[in-house]
Amino acid sequence: MQDTLLIKPSKKSPLFLRTIVLLFAMVCGIYICTVCIKQISTTVTKMNIQVIQSPSPDSNIITQLEPRIPTLHYPKPETFSRGECSKNPVRFFVILSMQRSGSGWFETLLNSHVNVSSNGEIFSLLERRKNISNIVQTLEKVYNLDWFTSASKNECSAAVGFKWMLNQGLVEHHKEIVEYFNHRGVSVIFLFRKNLLRRMVSVLANSYDRYAKLLNGTHKSHVHSQQEATALSSYKPIINSASLISDLKEIGSAAVKALKYFNSTRHLVLYYEDLITNCTKLKDVQEFLGIPQMELTSRQVKIHKGPLSDFVKNWDDVNKTLTGTEYESFLRADY
Repeated sequence: MQDTLLIKPSKKSPLFLRTIVLLFAMVCGIYICTVCIKQISTTVTKMNIQVIQSPSPDSNIITQLEPRIPTLHYPKPETFSRGECSKNPVRFFVILSMQRSGSGWFETLLNSHVNVSSNGEIFSLLERRKNISNIVQTLEKVYNLDWFTSASKNECSAAVGFKWMLNQGLVEHHKEIVEYFNHRGVSVIFLFRKNLLRRMVSVLANSYDRYAKLLNGTHKSHVHSQQEATALSSYKPIINSASLISDLKEIGSAAVKALKYFNSTRHLVLYYEDLITNCTKLKDVQEFLGIPQMELTSRQVKIHKGPLSDFVKNWDDVNKTLTGTEYESFLRADY
């Protein structure tokens, strides 16, 4: 029997094999991680480019709504403590208007709201508006809740403001005032009257009563009874028909100029006639101020109610002057 030589392959060490497998696994892992990181990086880059080039719809909505949201303030008055109301935010507002345009009535409506303080015509005094420094000092006092009137609801006011007539330093210092309003987050409410002829009758009658004092020797710009309204409306002014059209144009241009000057502010434009005929307008005002909706009321009674022909002494001249002009509609409007 011939001997057979058997050569067996040498056995490799288990440790060596495990090392090979481990190295292979590590290389695969590193490769996979590298690929994933590149994919994530590419995705993020694409997302960033997409956001920059095409803002999301949510961003557009926020941009559109931003001007509609009033700025919230947390005043710290020097004259009293707000106590537990110190954490309640306050909105700042101002009513820009003209005399005899319904601003007094409108203010009583606002002040019937439990959280609103509208402090009247504070710049009627010349001293407060003789220069911009005095104006700003007065504004700071109002918006710091350190201005006290019968309308003040200081501790828990949710909105605080006042009314400011266009002829009380407002136009002369409009640049500085607009800058102040925008810096302090003051919301502007424009209140004008569409029927400028009715406003003119009201201005003339009110000027006459300052001296005549038809109500038992007392002058009243606003009344709370029909009897008082009838007494004041008994005076019929004479309107200068020769300058009537130019006077109406001048009044209208003053309103347009104010709207132009204060266009960059957060503002709302209202008309006296719309407030009377459209009950939703007061809801719009409360929404604009960002305060809870309430039913707003006033005790004031309208003085000149009814056809204008009943309140103008030289009505025939006025009627003839305005007929056929852009102001003809003023002759027939009842309010």
